[in-house]
Amino acid sequence: MGLDTLTPALKVGLTGGIGSGKTTVSNLFAALGVPIIDADVIARELVEPGQPAYREVIREFGDEIVDDRGDLRRDALRRIVFSEPGRKGRLEAILHPLVRDEIEHRVNQSDFSYCIISIPLLFETGRESSVDRILVVDAPEGIQLSRACKRDGANEEAIRKIMATQATRELRLAGADDLIHNNLDLEHLRRQVNLLHDKYLVIASNSLQ
Repeated sequence: MGLDTLTPALKVGLTGGIGSGKTTVSNLFAALGVPIIDADVIARELVEPGQPAYREVIREFGDEIVDDRGDLRRDALRRIVFSEPGRKGRLEAILHPLVRDEIEHRVNQSDFSYCIISIPLLFETGRESSVDRILVVDAPEGIQLSRACKRDGANEEAIRKIMATQATRELRLAGADDLIHNNLDLEHLRRQVNLLHDKYLVIASNSLQ
């Protein structure tokens, strides 16, 4: 039986601050055939109309977070969550148990030798023990700010508010088993991903012996 047909032996938790480049790293692993389980994607799916958390989120945050078509206005929800004390915790209380259950389901459905589980708030939610290795994507704060502002069309103050709710860079680095430096170009990033891919295949293989 080949490595690509085994039940996942290794769960790699991918994390990093806003604007660090987690999505780009995930895409590079995906291009190598690695299953990607993204907590943010799952959370977005859970609040689509008709999905488990949709009604509960609206009950908690009000009709102003819904547009004329019935879709969630994520920008409005984000403003509330990051500007009103306690509201972020309420949203997490609704979503996190559902996200955890769905991650576990998708891990169990995977048949690759390892999988990448992207959990942006891995440290903040105490999920370190839910994965076998922690991979941190790191970038200097200035680069994070620039990328996030450009991507989200937000101002620096708004991005800094989000960063203030996240684990510090120092905490993430201290908790990392593996580290990707995302401060240069895409090719530099790709080389690091390829090296880690080979490393994870070896670790996964050894764990089955």
